[in-house]
Amino acid sequence: MHPFRTHTCNELRPEHAGREVRISGWVFHKRDHGGILFLDLRDHYGRTQVIIHPSREFFTKCSEVRLESVLTITGNVVKREPAMVNPDIPTGAIEVVAESVVFESESELTPIYLAGESDEVGPEDLRLKYRYLDLRRESLHNNILLRSKVIAFLRSKMTSLGFNEFQTPILTSSSPEGARDYLVPSRVHPGKFYALPQAPQIFKQLLMVAGFDRYFQIAPCFRDEDGRADRSPGEFYQLDIEMSFVTQDDIFAVVEEVLYEAFTKFSEKRMDKGPFIRIPYREAILKYGSDKPDLRIPIEMCDVSDIFEKSGFGAFAKAVKGGAVVRAIPVKGIKDRPRSFFDKMESYAKEIGAKGLGYLVWDTDKIKGPIAKFMTPEELEELARRGGMEDGDVMFFMCDAPAVAAKIAGDIRLKLGRDLDLVEKDVFRFCWIVDFPMFERDEESGDIIFSHNPFSMPQGGMEALLGKDPLEILAYQYDVVCNGVELSSGAIRNHRTDIMVKAFEIAGYSEAVVYDRFPALSGAFKYGAPPHGGIAPGIDRMVMLLAGAENIREVIAFPMNQRAQDLMMNAPAEVTEKQLRELHIKLRAQNHVPGAPATPPAQDK
Repeated sequence: MHPFRTHTCNELRPEHAGREVRISGWVFHKRDHGGILFLDLRDHYGRTQVIIHPSREFFTKCSEVRLESVLTITGNVVKREPAMVNPDIPTGAIEVVAESVVFESESELTPIYLAGESDEVGPEDLRLKYRYLDLRRESLHNNILLRSKVIAFLRSKMTSLGFNEFQTPILTSSSPEGARDYLVPSRVHPGKFYALPQAPQIFKQLLMVAGFDRYFQIAPCFRDEDGRADRSPGEFYQLDIEMSFVTQDDIFAVVEEVLYEAFTKFSEKRMDKGPFIRIPYREAILKYGSDKPDLRIPIEMCDVSDIFEKSGFGAFAKAVKGGAVVRAIPVKGIKDRPRSFFDKMESYAKEIGAKGLGYLVWDTDKIKGPIAKFMTPEELEELARRGGMEDGDVMFFMCDAPAVAAKIAGDIRLKLGRDLDLVEKDVFRFCWIVDFPMFERDEESGDIIFSHNPFSMPQGGMEALLGKDPLEILAYQYDVVCNGVELSSGAIRNHRTDIMVKAFEIAGYSEAVVYDRFPALSGAFKYGAPPHGGIAPGIDRMVMLLAGAENIREVIAFPMNQRAQDLMMNAPAEVTEKQLRELHIKLRAQNHVPGAPATPPAQDK
């Protein structure tokens, strides 16, 4: 058997001219120029152009072989004529004149187009079904290589910072909090189930209790959630981090160093070195309508409820007196936009749930707009002061219940940024969202509930829980956000059982709940737990940002589709009756048409 290759398809240069070489790869392009056949042979490393003369006995077969067939070609390296040099590829100054060809594996006609980009290749479900073909495309291939390099860098960097990597269990117990679990039935314990971990949260805290001090893991996590552009259904990976005897600032310093070095190493986009800007949660909701603000858009909203409450604009005044708020969205220098622009913005606002969208235009010495006639000069002057309005600026207004107004105004801010081309280019804008509320009021029941993570340490500790209004208590909880993408949530953990019991009591849970539902943590904390905290930036989202991908499936080798199906492996799939009997499981009749997808579960955060 011949050796497959002496060189890769990205290796040959003018200095190799005159040498006999052997290269192996896939037929990427094929061109017939006046009887001479040109093949582009592609492998993992790159491409090389091959010339096949018509006098060769393998010429006819090479001219008929389909693209994506695998060949091994032996031939001589020659320099290209200066006019024929291809500067777009490293091997563009040479070509290989074929002396012999081995047809290793001939391809059928491929079901997707491999020479184009994702919007040309074919429908996404078809791409996912033939993912092993889709991964041959250069852009997607490079994304997966980037992912590998990023993970290797993160491992090296974390080790250099004194962290140790530990593996935590994949089969564990079901968690009563968070998203839905993926359950795994036990064969040897009938009627009982393992769960795949939503995160290594409890295990990494127990590692701190065990005295390991600095832990990290490139951790797989499993959540039964719906998919979306920045979230893969089923499973994802994160850089899981936990540290003992640290403050929030200590964790920020580590994460800022790791992210800065990773993003500057693997991207040419600009970013600021730490410390990253810190934005309190309530300020983020007010200014950006979101706890994951895109700081590339130079628009900051403000509250003007008090101005409209006393104004002559009855619709807003009445709403504010009834508990609504008015959010103002000031935009610089767009007064000359046609009326159709404002009409389209109002239509968009209504499409996403708004009752309407007011606006004012500062035009030379006049203030124009549908609601201008209802406002006094003093009120208009105060609006201008709060929004920093000058000639040429426009202020949009959204009025609704606080949470609704924030969300809709935030969406409008993003649309204005995109439509007006205000999004800063070629830059990563990081920030920390801090000071999350520990508790909130349930809109339906009116009860006090945990706002997010029940295991965060309340700011002020036990004194805050005993002496403050629960809705005023803040948690040592934080998110790191980049360009409007939440990379991770983290927290300084509650490491004292008495504080944990009191926090759960405020949220309506008995002491027994803490010990029954979280026996490992509550039990371990009795034996001396260090103050500790951590975070877990998402690997998939980091690589998505670095690659400039619009969809997270573009940076995962074998992703599921949005319906949590693996079309390539045909999962989930039915299993045999024998398998079910071994697991002591009997299936109930389904209330949907056989073969139709089940109703997806509601999204949980």
